[in-house]
Amino acid sequence: MKKHLLALGLLTAISAPSIATAADYAIDTKGAHASINLKINHLGYSWIKGRFNTFEGSFSYDPMNLSSSKVNVNVDTSSFDTNHAERDKHVRSEDFLDVKKYATATFTSTKVTPKGNGEMAINGDLTLHGQTKPITIDAQFIGEGEDPWGGYRAGFTGTTRIELKDFGIQVMGPASYADLEIHVEGIRQ
Repeated sequence: MKKHLLALGLLTAISAPSIATAADYAIDTKGAHASINLKINHLGYSWIKGRFNTFEGSFSYDPMNLSSSKVNVNVDTSSFDTNHAERDKHVRSEDFLDVKKYATATFTSTKVTPKGNGEMAINGDLTLHGQTKPITIDAQFIGEGEDPWGGYRAGFTGTTRIELKDFGIQVMGPASYADLEIHVEGIRQ
């Protein structure tokens, strides 16, 4: 009987899924498994959607101690893209993002607060257009596990609203804000 229980215990230990632990992840931008998207109102008549095509970042994630998690992201502002060349040129100009002067935007988390059911608030400092302001990203854990290439991944999604005037960016029309939608898949390092 003891041998049978020991064999059952070993089989369970070998076949059980691995329990996640604290780890560092690189955001998978090379595989296009991450995106930073935005939506902004155009003159009160419609919504324009865009994205930043070039960025890099990392995060540490500890499911057993979520508050110890951290996020760092660097964005190439000249990669702003709404799929309309003339508009993108204008948004990248001194009138709005001024990418020649402010080539990079950064986000560095300062606090992660669990909200239950895989939801969390990620507080941090966003530096955009030469201004650094605190923001909160409402985030949701998507999942984690082994990938088909022998790696291990974790994924999250999040949203936040930024007021353009807080970052010294001109407001055009009735909307004073941009809504950001972030999708992140990280590869454990």
